[in-house]
Amino acid sequence: MRTPNLGSVSYAPGEPPVDPAQLQRFLRDELQQISAAIQALAAGHLDMQNAAPAKPRDGDMRYADGTNWNPGGSGKGIYMHNGAVWTLVKAIP
Repeated sequence: MRTPNLGSVSYAPGEPPVDPAQLQRFLRDELQQISAAIQALAAGHLDMQNAAPAKPRDGDMRYADGTNWNPGGSGKGIYMHNGAVWTLVKAIP
């Protein structure tokens, strides 16, 4: 079975409603967004990035666009941070 495209991995919490009657719907929507982000990560999805993260850690993986962010001059691809530098794991044509 093919994994569905779940879109972006990111999640940003919304502003809770002032009206308590709207809280149930708000919580349901927030939980659906959190669930979609977790499913995308579990499926191995990486959003393409156009800038290096501010504080990379050993073992971080990113999909660099190869234009605005081109770690090591290797172009578009998947990179892993080894604690000091980004290393190309897989080039993407």
